[in-house]
Amino acid sequence: QVQLVESGGDSVQAGGSLRLSCAAPGYIYSNHCMGWFRQAPGKEREGVASVSPYSGSTYYADSVKGRFTISRDNAKNTVYLQMNTLKPEDTAMYYCAAPRSGGYCSPAFLRAVTNNYWGQGTQVTVSS
Repeated sequence: QVQLVESGGDSVQAGGSLRLSCAAPGYIYSNHCMGWFRQAPGKEREGVASVSPYSGSTYYADSVKGRFTISRDNAKNTVYLQMNTLKPEDTAMYYCAAPRSGGYCSPAFLRAVTNNYWGQGTQVTVSS
């Protein structure tokens, strides 16, 4: 059973910032693309950002480009999502994910919600 453990969700006002963390087992962190998805009430789960192992290359959803930054901390086996200039439409449950197949991230990873390992989620609420 792969455990991805998220933390850092909170309630903030529009324009504020939050940093989400996702701790992963070492063998997952070192060899798998890792990313963040979110799901708002009544909406489908959507990909937000991903980061590849080794290269650290990243992909972002258009809705968060320029505001969110995904990064990796190799010493802690942890992936972060720094979220700045938050908007009410960013309100959602945020999930950490890694594709079961491992390897580098592809743009397709953020468009698919199957065949992934998932964390339990952390709630982000942005008020206007």
